Amino acid sequence: MSAVATAFSPAADLAAVKVRQQAAWSTGNYAVVGTTLQIVGENLCEALDLRAGSRVLDVAAGNGNATLAAARRWCDVTSTDYVAALLDAGRARAEAEGLAVHFQEADAESLPFDDASFDVVMSTFGVMFTPNQEQAASELMRVCKPGGKIGLANWTPDSFIGQVFKTIGQYIAPPAGVKSPALWGTETRIAELMGGHAARIVATRREFFFRYRSPAHFIDVFRTYYGPMNKAFAALEGERQAAFLNDLTALIESRNVSGDSTLVLPSEYLEIVVERK
Repeated sequence: MSAVATAFSPAADLAAVKVRQQAAWSTGNYAVVGTTLQIVGENLCEALDLRAGSRVLDVAAGNGNATLAAARRWCDVTSTDYVAALLDAGRARAEAEGLAVHFQEADAESLPFDDASFDVVMSTFGVMFTPNQEQAASELMRVCKPGGKIGLANWTPDSFIGQVFKTIGQYIAPPAGVKSPALWGTETRIAELMGGHAARIVATRREFFFRYRSPAHFIDVFRTYYGPMNKAFAALEGERQAAFLNDLTALIESRNVSGDSTLVLPSEYLEIVVERK
């Protein structure tokens, strides 16, 4: 998560960032957090109006929330991620439900599929974290057939998760020259990335509610299992780590709407449906 040395070329910067990101998302066990987000995948599949038999690609699928949602609608689903352990978690979930899904390790910036291979391409809180946003968006468009749809769920800059990453950035410098992932949660950036190949873009602001036993429980889960948070705590020591913990706790408590000792915390995201030209 530290800044990349300026001696690298821009292309090498992005390659180095990707290596570190992959290591971060491989740390802990994102599936513990990811499973709680299942409703987002279900809502996205409804927004996409999925039809049985459609060929669907889930990009940066994590442990398969949108994957499973599409498979439950009798789609022909391919689930991809660049963290093999997350695909294993998704595979176990699919097998437990008796769902037929193809799992394949793949980089969102270089998808190993032919042009126009899928009726629907989607990603929930996944592709937004790619270092090369233009390349990732281009790949989503490339593998989606003309007349098909691309569906995304991305945290907005002002969302709780957007502010978590902003807080992390105050303690650990973000990679030089890499655009904020939260830009994917803005209509302007989506239009920049996809407008040239889109017949129509529909963006809807939604909220996901994190529900935990307490603010401390949330921090414990994320510190243990959420790769970027795990790495942030590991990189900080002593007073810096204590200050980061205090700022994170203050952010969480300021947005907690439970009214009791538990945590009910809304985080805005942008649900996007792109109709491909």
